[in-house]
Amino acid sequence: MAKREILEFPDERLRNVAAPIEAIDAELQTLIDDMIETMYDARGVGLAASQVDEHRRLIVIDVSEDQSQPLVLINPEYTPIGDEKEPMQEGCLSIPEYYAEVSRYLKVRLKAQDRNGDAYELEADGLLAHCIQHENDHLQGTLFVDYLSPLKRDRVMKKMQKRHKLQED
Repeated sequence: MAKREILEFPDERLRNVAAPIEAIDAELQTLIDDMIETMYDARGVGLAASQVDEHRRLIVIDVSEDQSQPLVLINPEYTPIGDEKEPMQEGCLSIPEYYAEVSRYLKVRLKAQDRNGDAYELEADGLLAHCIQHENDHLQGTLFVDYLSPLKRDRVMKKMQKRHKLQED
């Protein structure tokens, strides 16, 4: 396993739309393992392949307290269960140290494949539902800052540009 570099906003590669995964092979298994290690190392609860510059429909999530229950979502699709939404404080490994409240569906039904390619479904609410929606957005080239006002988004952009400039110096 190896930690991967996480792309950071405003990197344009985060705007790429991910392609469906056709083959479950050894290379994909390595990517899954690398993504899980990267997510845990960064202290995140979710990571989309797009965030590590692999533009394929793959997500890893672990919302357990002790990070012992990683979920693998290959070619995930979700549908809301009902119209009810709830705001929740969100952060993103691609936008370090910035958090904002985002309103998302309270409950969702997920269809995906596990790491072996077996199809599964689950219903999620709370943090897991938010995480599924947030990470699926990454696969569409959408970031949580896109839900913010233009003023707040511009502030985040300037903060991240300053962060990158300091890292280069």
